[in-house]
Amino acid sequence: MWQIISAVFLGWSLGANHTANVFGTAVASRMIRFWTAAIVCAVFVLLGALLQGQAGMATYRAMAGVSLNAAFLVALCSALTITLMTYLKFPVSVSQAVVGSLVSIGLLEGNFHWEVLVKVVICWIGTPLGGMIFAIILYFLVGKFMNGLNLNLFQHDRYLRWCLMVVGGYGAYALGANNVANVTGTFTGPGMLTPFHACLIGGLSIGFGVLTYGKKVIMTVGKEIVRLDGYTAFIVILAEAITVHIYAGIGVPVSTSQAVVGGVMGIGLVKGVSTVNLKRLYQIFYAWIGTPAISFTITFLLYLMFSRLGLL
Repeated sequence: MWQIISAVFLGWSLGANHTANVFGTAVASRMIRFWTAAIVCAVFVLLGALLQGQAGMATYRAMAGVSLNAAFLVALCSALTITLMTYLKFPVSVSQAVVGSLVSIGLLEGNFHWEVLVKVVICWIGTPLGGMIFAIILYFLVGKFMNGLNLNLFQHDRYLRWCLMVVGGYGAYALGANNVANVTGTFTGPGMLTPFHACLIGGLSIGFGVLTYGKKVIMTVGKEIVRLDGYTAFIVILAEAITVHIYAGIGVPVSTSQAVVGGVMGIGLVKGVSTVNLKRLYQIFYAWIGTPAISFTITFLLYLMFSRLGLL
């Protein structure tokens, strides 16, 4: 089944783009070294994919039942879109790229289920809002708890580094659990991958992307929207992890990018809107809109070309 190569490519591009969502704020604030973060992220992404990644597979199967060759095209076009956005340093949504591609094929083949898309889009809107709300609440709750510990500066710094490592591992677990369906979900079904093997291949490919190309987007998330210190980095990662894990539980693959940017926006609102780099934020919003549109267009063109060549 050579078509799975495109899913591995997509998993690699997801890992490369989404490392920043889990550890970007911690690395950019210099609380954790990149390679420490990358190794922890790769391990927990695989664990999340294997232990809780199967729920999202059913959502993509229900959205558009596609053939093996069509699944190859979905993964390939999504991966090309995400690789482009990673090169441009935009933290974008793999789920948006995959859904954009699925909509394109579904329209061409006439077997798309719009009710599933509506559910997913509603969750897309709720993801950054959830990240923002959790960040604001956690900023005050955790701050009150830590102030009550009466730690000196050295103790506070050491405690915060360990907290960042723990919530980063949790965030990576949630990333694997929620996003592995984006990578190999369209390859599950009769005559294709079992859910377990889909989760295994997807988790490994995401981890490989984390380790080999994960540093590219980190500074965009960690510095270019709102400058974060160690404490606010911890809050953003925790808010993102909670938000994404909730959606993993209900089987809807959502964007960790949207969750983490929502968390950073929440910190910006707490600190004052003047601290937010609105220009960079607008660029990220445009990239979010462009991601499904680009994936849709690439898929549409390649589908027509492959059909003419008799490859579909």
